[in-house]
Amino acid sequence: MTALRLKTAPVLAALAVLSAGAPAAHAIEFRSVGEPAILYDAPSDKGKRLFILRAGTPVEIVVTLDKWIKVREPGGSINWVERRVLASRRTLLVAADRAVVRREPRDDAPARFEAVRNVVLELAEPPTQGWVKVRHGDGSEGYLRAHEVWGL
Repeated sequence: MTALRLKTAPVLAALAVLSAGAPAAHAIEFRSVGEPAILYDAPSDKGKRLFILRAGTPVEIVVTLDKWIKVREPGGSINWVERRVLASRRTLLVAADRAVVRREPRDDAPARFEAVRNVVLELAEPPTQGWVKVRHGDGSEGYLRAHEVWGL
C-alpha cells in the first residue's frame, strides 16, 4: 500500500462513521403570501423595494432572520419579505399553460375543471404518486399532476 493510502484510510473511515449519523438534508419549505407583499433586496424596510407579490402566491423559504424571511418566488428571484405577510395556508401556482384538474388521480379520470398558467390553487392534500389534490377558490376540488404546479 502506498504512503498516501495509509495516511488517508483512517480519515476516510472517520468520515464514514461521522456521516452515518448525520441528519438527512432539510426538506424544502413552502408558505403562501397572505396579503400583497413587498419584496426587498435586504432584510430591512429601508432596503430597495423590488416588486409586489399578490396574496396567495406560494414562496419557497430560503433563510429566516428575525422578522424577515428570504424567499424564492415563482419567477425564480430570491428576495426578502416581512415574516408577518406569510400565511400558514398552502397554495400552489399552476405552472403549465393549461392544467386539467381531474375527479380522481388518474389520467383517464373525468375532468373537474381546467386552470391556466399562474392560477393560484389551495393545496388540499399532500402529493402522492405524482398527483396532488387541489381546491379552487370557488370550492371545486380535484387532482392534477404534481409537475404542473409550483410550490410543492
